[in-house]
Amino acid sequence: MALHAFSSALEVAAAIAAREVSPVEVADFYLSRLDRLNPGLNAATWRRDEEVRREAVAAEDRLMRGEASGAFFGVPVPIKDLIAVEGWPITFGSRAFEDQVMSFDATVISRMREAGFIFECRSNTPEFGILPVTENALWGATRNPWNTDHTPGGSSGGAGSLVAAGIAPIAHASDGGGSIRIPASCNNLVGLKPSRGRVSTGPLLTEVMHGFVTEGCVSHTVADSAAFCDLISAPDPTAWYNAPAFDRPLLEEVGVAPGRLRIAYATQPPSGVPVAAECIAAVERTAALLADLGHEVFEDAPVWPDPEQAVAPFLNVWNTGMAYWGVEDLEKVEPLSRELGRLATTVDSLKYIESLALLQTLTRQIVSAWGERFDLLLTPTLAGEPPRVGSLFEGAEEDVLAPMMKAADLCAFTPLFNATGQPAISLPMHIGAAGLPVGIQLVGKPWGEAELIRVAAQLEEAAPWRERHAPGTE
Repeated sequence: MALHAFSSALEVAAAIAAREVSPVEVADFYLSRLDRLNPGLNAATWRRDEEVRREAVAAEDRLMRGEASGAFFGVPVPIKDLIAVEGWPITFGSRAFEDQVMSFDATVISRMREAGFIFECRSNTPEFGILPVTENALWGATRNPWNTDHTPGGSSGGAGSLVAAGIAPIAHASDGGGSIRIPASCNNLVGLKPSRGRVSTGPLLTEVMHGFVTEGCVSHTVADSAAFCDLISAPDPTAWYNAPAFDRPLLEEVGVAPGRLRIAYATQPPSGVPVAAECIAAVERTAALLADLGHEVFEDAPVWPDPEQAVAPFLNVWNTGMAYWGVEDLEKVEPLSRELGRLATTVDSLKYIESLALLQTLTRQIVSAWGERFDLLLTPTLAGEPPRVGSLFEGAEEDVLAPMMKAADLCAFTPLFNATGQPAISLPMHIGAAGLPVGIQLVGKPWGEAELIRVAAQLEEAAPWRERHAPGTE
């Protein structure tokens, strides 16, 4: 196999296993692309080139001795700057933590090591992963390879930019309100958000924000995302709860006929904000394709919650993120984070429990539509195309919460399913007239990743997206 910038991670791993290419050649190939392309993207914030090459040499030695193991043996992968890696700096995209070094691996990182990955670099994120654009005061703005005037999304925007530019075949990501799905949509990538309880947030925590936050990846293919979910989804016996195990590995669902499913589609979000024409077109195109594939496709949606009833409780839970980062001095963080931290202190314990109870009630109402009226829900991933870098911060000097209000409009379709805990996947089904990627979101029933993967793979075969690459990245 000749190395190609847009090979999938599984393809790279298979070529290494077959000794068609060496781990050292793979490492040097992607590091050279990092040298060439990252200066214009600002997607990687911290590099470890010498260690990467040393680990690649060790991997090659193990390969030649017949001791290679793991589904992604020798494959380079960027790690988002929100997760603990032993011996690595972790800043959370914040000047408050620019000197912090971690003393342990998160459970997800341990499982990635066992799978044979070589950790390439840190990928950029907005401060504390708050926004759907990757811009912060510490590292600056990350840009979209498809058009560097625009954002690659967030909060896993560094990850999305690196994979879309062919600087890595796959990248670690996380999602607390859409942060895997959003950069997937913005960068012509696949992004699977697993179900609540599917992926361990250990070793310290059972859950983050009551399971709103989960881990995953952005990738070029459905198979890569399925295989990555398989490796990070092993049950955690020390956690308070785990999602039910898959009947078989998700990777084995790729290519399995999903049967005739009832697929509802909705182009208007719960908040009622206007949706861009290109995002609607992406859904309508996908709905027509799904019908051609034999599914029963119709316009419908669950009973969306009243925004006046649901937004405040959601924010009361989501806004506790500062407690997980351990910020001691709010004066050291950006104005938006500082204000959100201040607002979090205004919610007492009774109001917090009331918010959780209401969200659980709303979840039961919403999820009841799955199975009763439809099997899968199709929506736009975002309500708009990738915005210009800096645009979310316009007006922030007058209103510190302005970026959050704009973010809520842009991300009108994603956070609800962090609250309900359902699996959801963004697929790169459309390129808009401006040349920017536009994704669609498929939402499954609780613990229904297998069905999502079957349909996603069916769409991937019917409307291949891998031949589309960002300009200038060949």
